[in-house]
Amino acid sequence: MKRLPLALILGLLVSTAPAMATDLTAMSDGERDAFRAEVRQYLLDNPEVLMEAIAILDQKQAQAAVQADQQLATDNADAIMNDGFSYIGGNPDGDITVVEFMDYRCGYCKRAFPEVEQLLGSDGNIRFVIKEFPILGDQSTLAARFAIAVQQVAGNDAYKLVHDTLMGLRSDITAETLTDVATTFGLDPAPIIAQMDSAEVTAVLQANMQLAQTLQITGTPTFVIEDQMVRGYVPLDQMQAIVAEQRAD
Repeated sequence: MKRLPLALILGLLVSTAPAMATDLTAMSDGERDAFRAEVRQYLLDNPEVLMEAIAILDQKQAQAAVQADQQLATDNADAIMNDGFSYIGGNPDGDITVVEFMDYRCGYCKRAFPEVEQLLGSDGNIRFVIKEFPILGDQSTLAARFAIAVQQVAGNDAYKLVHDTLMGLRSDITAETLTDVATTFGLDPAPIIAQMDSAEVTAVLQANMQLAQTLQITGTPTFVIEDQMVRGYVPLDQMQAIVAEQRAD
């Protein structure tokens, strides 16, 4: 026998009630008890209906979350993509902007790093924005302050060299480690170290933290690809698919 949908069963059960009692609130206690018993027995006989209902609910909630994220990204587009201080790489004139909120101590950020580099290198028309978002402790904050200080003191090219090095670093991040990173690229560490605790560096971190709070970002990596937010690591092929989807819109 073909199984009827739960909504139809409920409708049929209600329709069997007296004309004066077509909803639960209008039913007598006896009618209400009988109705509930019928529904309970149906669910016991067809437990898979509950799984179907849960799946539909999950799908609806996921769709609502995507729509909410799109609205957040649209409402805060300038702060996300054009803040005036974040590093911009890839193709600065690209037709698609990818923004990454990252932490140098985040294992998934390190995992995503080579794939993001491959995405930028293979596409050639993506504008890439890095948001320093240190949330994993003192070493994360130390590394972020160092990277931002390098950008402010020595410029974007030096920042990219330092950023790439820190993303590949597997050891603890200390003042000595950062000094070694600076000297490796011929940078004078003294003005960079002095800049790390400056109001300018603090302002960048505070702005990023406030934006992340507005966007309800609590983990890294988090990507914003035009108006789509991707919370967590995704492999290269999925990133490419999202970029292609954004171009098609």
